[in-house]
Amino acid sequence: MTSSQDVIGPQPRPTDDELAAMPTVRVPWQRPRARRPAGGGAPLVVAALVNTLWATLLCVAVMIALVLLGRISLGQRPNGAEITVALAGWLLAHGVPIKAGIGQIGLAPLTVGLLAAWRLNRAGVHTARGIGARDSGSVSKAVVAATAVGMVYGIFGFVTALVISKPGMELSPLRAAAHLLVIGALAALIGSLRTTDGVRTIARVTPVPIRDGVRTGVVGALMVLGAGAGLTGLAVALNGVEAVQLFRAFPSGAAGQVGVTLVCLAYAPNRATWAAAYLLGPGFVIGSGTIVRAGGVVVGEMPPLPVLAGVPNGSLEGPGWLLMALPVLLGLASGLLLVRRRLRPRRTRSGDMVVPEARWGRLLAAAALSGPVAGAVVGLATLASSGRLDGGQAFPVGAVAWQTASAGTVAIGLGAMLGVIASVGRRRRTS
Repeated sequence: MTSSQDVIGPQPRPTDDELAAMPTVRVPWQRPRARRPAGGGAPLVVAALVNTLWATLLCVAVMIALVLLGRISLGQRPNGAEITVALAGWLLAHGVPIKAGIGQIGLAPLTVGLLAAWRLNRAGVHTARGIGARDSGSVSKAVVAATAVGMVYGIFGFVTALVISKPGMELSPLRAAAHLLVIGALAALIGSLRTTDGVRTIARVTPVPIRDGVRTGVVGALMVLGAGAGLTGLAVALNGVEAVQLFRAFPSGAAGQVGVTLVCLAYAPNRATWAAAYLLGPGFVIGSGTIVRAGGVVVGEMPPLPVLAGVPNGSLEGPGWLLMALPVLLGLASGLLLVRRRLRPRRTRSGDMVVPEARWGRLLAAAALSGPVAGAVVGLATLASSGRLDGGQAFPVGAVAWQTASAGTVAIGLGAMLGVIASVGRRRRTS
């Protein structure tokens, strides 16, 4: 007779042959996992065309709704021209300048641009799935899917600019095709790489310091841009009386206030990026007469928009200069996150917790690399958020991309290295 100790006690681990011979037990409420085919799927052209068309229609529909709401808020009746204006605004959101009766408009509303980038990202995801490349680990298939989306998107931009261009609204079809092709391909590539698991494939062949440097730089750049958004909201709140006066003074009463609110929301990410350039040091301009820097402000003629009520009237004084240390502190935080992620205890297959060995040389190299990466991200954001509004005279708006990128490289790279060095000292004291 078998004792209870023999039944309950530890049993020998079955071999691989015994495990393979065991019957498979299916749980009634658990759906069996289907194997994904290695290839197949829809033709590439069909998948890219359908997904890119859907992304385009969604963005254009949002633009049409905004234009209709704006016209209604101004007491105007829809007359059919809203579609043309919406299509022009959609192209403008991708950085395509428009020559209208009031002059050249070259300031992209980043809210609409970010919406388009998100939908293009999803187009890349669905195109990669449609051609049967999901979880294949193939980088080439991800690139092919993203390139197809970008080419289709560029064709849409070329045709749209060609159709709506007229004497009162001139656009360059070739420039529209180039802008939309590049933006569409890059945004779709992010989604297609995640879908095909190409990100992991690239990570396997990339040295660890480079992977950590890219991740830390992107995190630091996003922190600085987020700080710019917070500073914008704080500045408008502190100057709430002036903002309300500008809001109430806008023509057409409450209806006009709805229109100006839409304009402020469309350009909210632009304003956050300018505030980030202010924190980094280079500052920004609004027209040829208004220069905003921490060391001094020259206030000239500005559009009467409530969101511009938060523009500083003078240079920083006293404790206000502590704001200039914020990018370095955010870089330091990204460096601390790098160390925490790399030296976090990990559980082995046997169940034991093991603390990875601290390789400070690699961590310092990654922190140093994070500076140029962060500078590139901040510089691209600055380039996308800046432009010109030329109504008969030069009216630049925004910050200089290369200056902001250089300042971001120094601030975030220095902060990340200080974070790693501080972690070294803390761990040596505790050891």
